Amino acid sequence: MAQLIRIYKENIDPRAIKKVLDVLRGGGLVIYPTDTVYGLGCDITNTKALEKLARIKGVKLDKANFSFVCSDLSNLSDYVMQIDTRTFKILKRALPGPYTFILPGSSNLPKVFKKKKTVGIRIPDNEIAIELVRQLGNPIVSTSIHDEDEVLEYTTDPELIFEKWQYLVDVVIDGGYGENVASTVIDLSGPEPIVLREGMGNISII
Repeated sequence: MAQLIRIYKENIDPRAIKKVLDVLRGGGLVIYPTDTVYGLGCDITNTKALEKLARIKGVKLDKANFSFVCSDLSNLSDYVMQIDTRTFKILKRALPGPYTFILPGSSNLPKVFKKKKTVGIRIPDNEIAIELVRQLGNPIVSTSIHDEDEVLEYTTDPELIFEKWQYLVDVVIDGGYGENVASTVIDLSGPEPIVLREGMGNISII
């Protein structure tokens, strides 16, 4: 059964962060707050955890469209091909923020993602998520947690999330109520930016 760990973004408890990091490094799955909806993620370097994440989502790992949650722009440069000035300017303007950017993947991608030509990159404007990734030292591979309710697409209450997910994951972070609108997805892998999904982020950024 999962642990429910409360972390306040205004006053982040390093002991609570350490507990979550221990779980991530041990191959566990963590539900955590972002600047949009709550995310479900694991350490990018742990293949067993990645396989578990794919199983929960009902997809094959090499076909899964997970996001890589990074702590800053230099962190993402390890996993994407060198980007041109125009792309860099868009990223600099938008991040951290409620966007997922599709970028060409580099040869440094973990083995399980080697076949992927592109990757989705997130740098959420949320201190808890950023601190986790920063201290972990590499990205968290992540996906949004959808709700099966016909009316609600995303659950925003961490206690309800815990009730539903407590036997599927190892930690649920209660970082306060989440949003119920997902990130805006923008494909920057081609000659022109393409908006694939309009979410919380303003598309005038491009």
